[in-house]
Amino acid sequence: MPKIIENKLIEEFKDRDSFSREELFKFFREYEPDLKESTFGWRIYDLKNKNIIKTLKRGLYSVADKPGFKPVFSAELLKITKKIQENFKEVKYCIWETDWINEFSQHQSGKRMLLIEIEKDFVGSLYYYLKDNFNFDFYLNPDNKVINYYISESKFPVVIKKLITRSPLGKKAENKLKISTPLLEKILVDLFTEEKLFYFYQGSELVKIFESAVTRYSINFTKLFSYAARREREQDIKSFLLENMSYLLNDVIDV
Repeated sequence: MPKIIENKLIEEFKDRDSFSREELFKFFREYEPDLKESTFGWRIYDLKNKNIIKTLKRGLYSVADKPGFKPVFSAELLKITKKIQENFKEVKYCIWETDWINEFSQHQSGKRMLLIEIEKDFVGSLYYYLKDNFNFDFYLNPDNKVINYYISESKFPVVIKKLITRSPLGKKAENKLKISTPLLEKILVDLFTEEKLFYFYQGSELVKIFESAVTRYSINFTKLFSYAARREREQDIKSFLLENMSYLLNDVIDV
């Protein structure tokens, strides 16, 4: 695709919150009157691959003027990840820590928590393996009682849970490790869904977190809503977003 057309596309749509597939097709037809639908599909793929446009949801796009979320890894996370990769090769997992959320929240939480999700057949094995190798407070699939009486009192709880299938995950490279992390879309849905575990990020704080994340970073709402549906909370999270930040997301949400 000629660079001049890419630049004209950016100029055409940069001031808009979103534009449809039909509008994009019409734009290309001005320069390629005989453009076929199949070829147009490759045009979209190329634009997304070059990070010129991003998908908001199926058939809806925006100019990709926002970066992707890039978390900072703590020494503890890197040590635990190294052990997981040494002993649970080929097993799907993800790891993250709540310090990442402080970038979005209004108040800096004093609670620090590390979370590991792994395929269900390996949850117990991972728990006992890490417990034998680290002097941290590990919690396996904690219920509300454990959260209230133990996790809330722990200085650095490490929670191990089952990984939900088709969770939106990504890979990050650090210290020769390829770290499997949840995408920001998954983190936001988990914060919304697990009110008890993430009790320190609820209410107005949760609204601020979502608002900051949507404003600062590129969010794929198709992935976000698909994962929310896996957690049986799709309509709830759509209602939450419309109620609290419809000015940002009106074009994205179909309730």
